[in-house]
Amino acid sequence: MNKYERLRSDLESTGKGKMKAFGSSMLPILKSGSQLTFEKAPEYKIGDIVFCKVKGRYIDAHKIVKTDAHKGFLIANNHGFENGWTRTIYGKVTVGEFQNQVIYEAKR
Repeated sequence: MNKYERLRSDLESTGKGKMKAFGSSMLPILKSGSQLTFEKAPEYKIGDIVFCKVKGRYIDAHKIVKTDAHKGFLIANNHGFENGWTRTIYGKVTVGEFQNQVIYEAKR
């Protein structure tokens, strides 16, 4: 089981999960190596940073930038690159930590 499948399983069974995310696609909001806490939510909205699946690939921490009643959610990184539309969201980032400091907290 890889880290994405483990997180997906945690979210499906307990509604919460943690995973480290790497890369620069979400700078300056999240840094490479950030420890992210995810929670399953009853609804997701524009601006939420989510863990989802787009075109068969796991996306661990990108933003919802648009919603559409028929297409679902448009997922993109923080630099304008759009991954595509999805209806499959497993959870959203509620807290991002880097070097034991909170660098991101989701608006409630």
